[in-house]
Amino acid sequence: MSQLKCIIVDDEDVDRLMVVSFAKRFPRLSIVGIFASSQEALATLEKEKIDIVFLDIDMPGINGLEFRRKALEVPVCVFISGHSEYAAESFELEALDFIVKPIRFERFERTMQRIEHYFEIKEKAQLFELSFGDNSIYIKEGNERHKLNMFDILYLEALKDYTLLVTAQKKHCIWSNLGSLLKQESFQFFVRIHKSYAVQKQFVTKSSATELVLINDAVIPIGRNFKENVKMLL
Repeated sequence: MSQLKCIIVDDEDVDRLMVVSFAKRFPRLSIVGIFASSQEALATLEKEKIDIVFLDIDMPGINGLEFRRKALEVPVCVFISGHSEYAAESFELEALDFIVKPIRFERFERTMQRIEHYFEIKEKAQLFELSFGDNSIYIKEGNERHKLNMFDILYLEALKDYTLLVTAQKKHCIWSNLGSLLKQESFQFFVRIHKSYAVQKQFVTKSSATELVLINDAVIPIGRNFKENVKMLL
């Protein structure tokens, strides 16, 4: 497996050193830079291609959310903050995870599992091809070609530049962002309820102000900019 280049950005010395110590336990992580300010980190992004940023939010000058807006080209962003109220906004900025301080190794380890899963799927997605038929799509994985009924797909989950098609049995991966996919006629029955999720109406069983529950007990968050879309489902 290839090395994953990361940077760590936190103005708190103790927290920054803690993240460094945890990151060093994972051989696949290559720490390119350790920064106490966003300004220093942004300068590094201009010179180096980075795979992961571990990022505090409450920092002087450019805070973590502003930093992420300037660095959306970094595939994986993990926010590490003592302010849980920023969690919803962080996921609108394509964060892969949000860790609440004080950080513990067990929690960081779960984040690393998500990161590994993300890059594993991303690498596989590049081997996939997609074609369309009547109420179905055909996904080519390596030398195998699978037919997938559109009405078997519970929801779509965006992971930056590829999308997971989730059925009750399996998650299929295609190399297409969610926005482009939803413009296809075959996906006209899906309703986008979050920047990272779109669902089919018939699979929604329960709802609240912040999330939907589907028939397989999957819990899907509702993005604050998609409230009107949710009304179409209910």
